[in-house]
Amino acid sequence: MAQATAIIPARLESTRFPRKVLACATGKPMIVHTCEAANAATVVRRVVVASDSQEILDTVRKHGFEGVETSADHENGASRIAQAAELMNLPSDSIIVNVQADEPEMEPELIDAAIGELIRTKAPMATAASPMTEGDDPNDPNLVKVVVGVEGRALYFSRSNIPCNRDNDADAPGKPLKHIGLYIYRRSFLEQYIALPPTPLELTEKLEQLRAIEHRRSIAVAIRETTCRGVDTPADYAAFVERFTAKQAV
Repeated sequence: MAQATAIIPARLESTRFPRKVLACATGKPMIVHTCEAANAATVVRRVVVASDSQEILDTVRKHGFEGVETSADHENGASRIAQAAELMNLPSDSIIVNVQADEPEMEPELIDAAIGELIRTKAPMATAASPMTEGDDPNDPNLVKVVVGVEGRALYFSRSNIPCNRDNDADAPGKPLKHIGLYIYRRSFLEQYIALPPTPLELTEKLEQLRAIEHRRSIAVAIRETTCRGVDTPADYAAFVERFTAKQAV
């Protein structure tokens, strides 16, 4: 079975929720929850946090995970991960799992499924998506949506509600899918990807994965039902803490 390295890019400041990766209302920093989730994936053999923040690196190391110090000048997470992969001397054919630092409820099965799609389809890149669940608002711009073609490749990602159900038909076959903050690629493709120039739709939507699509690189999508939610705002984090506390009480 293929083995993968999970690299989690993390920065201290965030426009909508500063220092969110170190939020600790559960008794454990959010970044550590994300590390533990990634580490539970069957195919992941190593979990590393890439950051320019010494505070973040000290935190993950204190909890038993690796940390790699990267530059503060990266334009996106993929660029930060590429530097970390270089510092770690990962082979060019290594499978790299890019888990977003603000995905503390990432389900290990999703990671395994996305890696499986990368290998099965031989696509240069893979990700995951899920049908909407109760509480998901397709009109929320913080909830990224994806439309997928019949061959299982992403056609477009957007903060808008896509696809448009013109007739409001409850039985329309094209259902909204929420994108999960997860990317899989070989290191060789990651180097190609970060060398591509930024694209208009990427800059407009503020979604780095659109760069691959606009440059005609395909992205395979593993579709699985999941209740995991990313944390973009203080309200998102409060909801995560409530769900975590409820699970602990069972």
